[in-house]
This record gives sequence, C-alpha cells and structure tokens, in this order.
Amino acid sequence: MVRVIAHSRHIVAAGSEVIHSRSCVVLKSPVFVAFAIMFAVMPLVGCGKLSKHPIVSVAVGEVITNPKVAEALGEPITCSSNVSGSSRDTDGVAILQFDAIGMKGKGLVVVEGKKLGNEWGITALEIRLPDGGGRLVLTGDLEKRSGSDTPKFDPTASPTSVDGSQSKAPADVEIVLPPGAPLEPPK
Repeated sequence: MVRVIAHSRHIVAAGSEVIHSRSCVVLKSPVFVAFAIMFAVMPLVGCGKLSKHPIVSVAVGEVITNPKVAEALGEPITCSSNVSGSSRDTDGVAILQFDAIGMKGKGLVVVEGKKLGNEWGITALEIRLPDGGGRLVLTGDLEKRSGSDTPKFDPTASPTSVDGSQSKAPADVEIVLPPGAPLEPPK
C-alpha cells in the first residue's frame, strides 16, 4: 500500500481511497502517486529532450551574452532548463520557450527553428517582457554574431545553375497544349 500526503484541498480522482486527518489528506491511489512524482520531479530536471534541443543551446548563448537582454533584465542572466513547446522532425519545425532570469526581472524566451537536412537553424528569437514591457527581438543580433546562411537578394545577379555555371535560356521553347478551352469538360 502506497500513501501520499497532500496538504491541499484538490479534487481526488475516482477510485482513490481518501483518509482525512485534520489538515492532511492521505491518498492511496497508484495513479495519483505516479502523477504526484511526475509533477514533483519535472520542474527540477526540465523537459529532458527539449532542453537539449540544438536551437535551445544557441538561443541560451545569445540571451546570456546580448547587451539588450542585460539592460532589460539585469546581469547576470540565467536561463531555465524547463523548456516547453514542440519540435517535429517530420516537417522540421520547432517552437520552444523558456525563462530568462536577471537581477531586474525575467522574460519569456521564444525561439523558432527550421531543420534543413540534418542541421537546425534559428528563424526567430525574441524575449517577451512581463507586464506589458514589450519584446526584445534578437534574431538580427544572432545573425550578426553567427552569420546567416540565407543569401542576400541581388536583383542584378545573373542566373546560375546548380553547379554554379552560367545558364542560358533556350532560344526556342515550344509549349503544346491539349485541345479544348481551359476548364472545358472532356469529350
């Protein structure tokens, strides 16, 4: 028999045996015990896999060294290991968030990323300040510090092929359309 003592007045799940003793409630439900242990341990260790995500480590590096963050939150800056959000390898999209804490206050770090091939890259990084304090957009600062793999648009550039050689459009292009007007039902 497992007993958990709770000092609050929460609704108890059906099937749990409840014993009242002054201000304490003793619960003898294996399901309750499992949830109690999970919720007690989770804040201490963070959300395991998400806290080790590649874009989280890059975001933490930018947040703790960025002068805008130091000015807004105060130094030193620490980041929580409790990361929430989602990361999907199927479509290569991640949206994650965690707290950044400084001497003046804390903010919510929101980082978005995209996976191309086997590498994750950050597409957006910001800190949302509490109490309507606005937000600090750090995406540009991160790109200045680490560079960007997105080529700059050049409207005067010549088209090139995949292998880097200059490509020329063919002189004659023939397009053959099937008979009938567009959206005309087949005969």
